[in-house]
Amino acid sequence: MRKTNYARVEDLLMDEGFIRWFRRSDEKEFLEWQQWIEASPAHKRLTDEAVQLLLQMIQREKIPDVSEQHITDSFNRLLKRIDSQKKIEPPIFTNHKKPVMLKNYFKIAIRQLRKQKMYAAIKIGGFALSLAACLLIALFIKDELSYDKTYPDGNRMYRIIGVYNDNGKIIKGTSMPPPLPKAMQKDFPEVENTARLMAFPLFYGAGSNYVTPAGQEKNIYEDGFTYVDQSFLDIFHIPMVYGDRKKALAEPNTIVISKRIADKYFPSQDCVGKILFLNNDRKRQFKIGGVMQDFPATSYLKYDFFLTLTGVEFWQGEQAGWGSQNYETYLLVRPGTNMKAFQQKMSADIINNYVLPEMVRNGTKDAESIVKKASFELQPVSDIHLKSFDIYDYQKSHSDMRFVWLFGAIACFILIIACINFINLSTAKSANRAKEVGLRKVIGSFRSSLIKQFLTESLLYSFLSFVLAVIIAWLMLPLFNTLANKSLNMPLTEWWFVPVIIAGTFVVGFLAGIYPSYYLSAFKPISVLKGNLSRGTRNSLLRNGLVVFQFATSVMLIIATIVIYSQTKFMLNREVGFDKDQVLIIEGTHTLPGDNIKSFKQELLRLPQVKSVSISDYLPIANTKRNGNTFYNEGKTKEEIGTDTQFWIVDDGYVKTMGMKMVVGRNFSSEMLSDSQAVVINQKMADQLHLKDPVGKIITNGYGHYNIVGVVADFNYESMRDNIGAVCLKLGISSSMMTVKANGADMKGLISSLGVVWKKFAPTQPLRYEFMDESFANMYADVQRMTNIFTSFAVLAIIIACLGLFALSAFMAEQRNKEISIRKVLGASVSGITAMLSKDFVKLVLISIVIASPIAWWAMTKWLQDFQYRTPITWWMFGSAALLVILIALMTISFQAIKAAIANPAKTLRSE
Repeated sequence: MRKTNYARVEDLLMDEGFIRWFRRSDEKEFLEWQQWIEASPAHKRLTDEAVQLLLQMIQREKIPDVSEQHITDSFNRLLKRIDSQKKIEPPIFTNHKKPVMLKNYFKIAIRQLRKQKMYAAIKIGGFALSLAACLLIALFIKDELSYDKTYPDGNRMYRIIGVYNDNGKIIKGTSMPPPLPKAMQKDFPEVENTARLMAFPLFYGAGSNYVTPAGQEKNIYEDGFTYVDQSFLDIFHIPMVYGDRKKALAEPNTIVISKRIADKYFPSQDCVGKILFLNNDRKRQFKIGGVMQDFPATSYLKYDFFLTLTGVEFWQGEQAGWGSQNYETYLLVRPGTNMKAFQQKMSADIINNYVLPEMVRNGTKDAESIVKKASFELQPVSDIHLKSFDIYDYQKSHSDMRFVWLFGAIACFILIIACINFINLSTAKSANRAKEVGLRKVIGSFRSSLIKQFLTESLLYSFLSFVLAVIIAWLMLPLFNTLANKSLNMPLTEWWFVPVIIAGTFVVGFLAGIYPSYYLSAFKPISVLKGNLSRGTRNSLLRNGLVVFQFATSVMLIIATIVIYSQTKFMLNREVGFDKDQVLIIEGTHTLPGDNIKSFKQELLRLPQVKSVSISDYLPIANTKRNGNTFYNEGKTKEEIGTDTQFWIVDDGYVKTMGMKMVVGRNFSSEMLSDSQAVVINQKMADQLHLKDPVGKIITNGYGHYNIVGVVADFNYESMRDNIGAVCLKLGISSSMMTVKANGADMKGLISSLGVVWKKFAPTQPLRYEFMDESFANMYADVQRMTNIFTSFAVLAIIIACLGLFALSAFMAEQRNKEISIRKVLGASVSGITAMLSKDFVKLVLISIVIASPIAWWAMTKWLQDFQYRTPITWWMFGSAALLVILIALMTISFQAIKAAIANPAKTLRSE
């Protein structure tokens, strides 16, 4: 017997050399082995069948030193001995069974890990990569679901949503008329408080501004301005650092700033009562009424400046009119309110008592049929961040609940792929563990103890994978933050982190190991010891199905990546009706005093690098001004429903600088006084007003009458998720932005020249600029981010799947070593053997492609429905994904196949 110090007979049976030793042992060693058996905790009596099987094993080797009769007598005595024990265990296993058994399980698990280094590395590595991805996604989902959960009255806070059913197309928005809050409090006892928020940059102060504290000269650009009512601070329980929340915005021309801004401009001091100027306007001052705590990262409110609505009226009669809609309205309902009943009552009463009478007074055609399509809903504030993807509002920090579900699904798929690797490798190696299981059963091991043993191994792999996954996730977190546009931190010091990791270790280890445990522990000793089991290990239906699932998931991710990338490329390169290339946007030009902006424009036009210049805040890219009006043909305001139109103020250089195409008529001319009431419209507006020959026609928006002098080709001024709408351009000055069209490719020289000219006009304010093509691309940042995310996870899924495929192909080559050697001796070529070993796996990959393609087509068709202008899904997208996966699979398999094919057959057949 080997001199290794085995603790118990089960340890002995784990030794791969046991069978060889058993078959060649002499009488002395055989008796020692018998003593080991007799000392073991044999819970199960040996059967005559088991004895005969062991005898057959010995007889095969023709052991000369041990007579058959002696062996038979020895086993008979052993059988009687076990019969007489009546399942009584030795004392050492009676009192300390669980600790000893558990310790033994771990010792055996570690021994197996050391013996099968490559398979262990693939199991642990694949597990760790998938768990790291799942951990990062879990941090993302936790962060997304935590938005706006900390408000004291959060369960009673709602935002009013307007809903309009336009012939089956549901349009939702948050723009409400100014008097709505007062009407809500007057008419509905369920309402405890109301407040408005107005972030629309069309109006002075909202959006972004240049800030100058009193006593200073330097203008500093700041974003995050919005108008709110004093009651907004009360509803949201805005915590204050300085000042009284109850009256911080109660006076006209007051402002509340965040602690971050206060520390920036007034470090270490109470700045309540200090004065701020906006946009270099010294005639209008804002007094700081309070300093609020910075909003947490998990708040949809991303504002640093609250301007008061107290005493504000943007035009005469604006606050009393139901026709203008520029405010978000928030409600705090009373406790115990039946929200479903209240919503129905509120919607009907507001429409019938206020909206419909206003439309009738204004002479709106078909007012009653219009309001039948309209309704109001109440959206919980806690839902705004994730459930506003189909709502038009002014908030810039929305996410999408569909992204959360998508990320969660990807995490599950990646984890399942890793678990499949574990199951496949465990069951594929079953032949190597079969003799161990059979012999342990013969000497009395229960199936339950074998299951515990294999589950212990799974838990050990899971633990090591989790430790490695935490390290990988920590290292990859910066990259993930870039992909997901987040600022997540690894919560290593959080109280819940370690318990969650431990719980995850047990759950994942159990789920991944439960099937292999039951599978391996179910082997019958008679089949194992006869050598019948290994013949079926190459054709496992379950294992093939799991491989198909792995690669089908990978194929779907690759197809999705290709489609999303194609849509992004389509949007960025599609003809949009204007020229966004070589156009520079200069921001903050409204801070130039007096008419200096016109002088600045003339100075720029003298530069040799400049082709044209335009002054306008209204640009066909996101985050610039918008102004919705309803236009009619002259004299038909009572007869027509009207056309919803964007009404933009532009100068005479706008059309040229934007590279828009004049279809009919002419551009504006600053030299023609009559053009002060002239407009240029797009083709869409002409069609909606039913104007076949629009030049010379008069249109009105109820406030003025305008002469159409030209028509430009339609252009996309919003994301391609929306159809092109009607646009009306009016000659004027909208001064906070200026666009410069370069006269060549020397953008660096142009910027340098612009800086010199800007310093002459605004020496206390730095030049701020951006390129229009970059701003246009930023409109689709979410789509580009999705492309990167899908690419990353598709690569990860492929890596994990190929790790499993690599290990399986290595094992299959090992199982067929003798067959390959015989084929080589008989003249088989390396290429033929490689093809033989690869074809079964390639078939599985092809099946995966067939299954994944229709699922991917359906999913991406649904996704593309969000875009009015979209790329078609074509055959090459599926062909490219299929070809890529096949090539990757072939490269993975071929390494092991070629290695087996070029091996020396003499080494394999030496013992035959």
